[in-house]
Amino acid sequence: MLISPAYAQDFNAMFGSVSQFLPLIMIFAVFWFLLIRPQQQKAKEMKGMLASLKRGDKVVTGGGIIGVVQKVGMVADKDGKQVASNEVDVEIGPNLKVTVLRDTISTVIRPMAANDAKATK
Repeated sequence: MLISPAYAQDFNAMFGSVSQFLPLIMIFAVFWFLLIRPQQQKAKEMKGMLASLKRGDKVVTGGGIIGVVQKVGMVADKDGKQVASNEVDVEIGPNLKVTVLRDTISTVIRPMAANDAKATK
């Protein structure tokens, strides 16, 4: 016999507990890459989009109202620096402006350039 029974039992006991947790670790890894990570990236993208709001951007609010940003207010923070306000003035119709919270804006509509080629005769 090359390996004594005592060593074989010890080897089994040492890696037996790790093999029990391996499926749980793999499930967590799948959840991380399929659910948690994409959600974090989308939240980061949304935060950047709201931070870069400017006059003239076409936006959609959480209630589904489409409008054009007319004014992004600035306020002074506790250090005296100017930072973007949490309120944004949006024009939703001719001469109809409303003030919405920045967090209620769900989408900024960017104009898409057409890829149409000129028709040749």
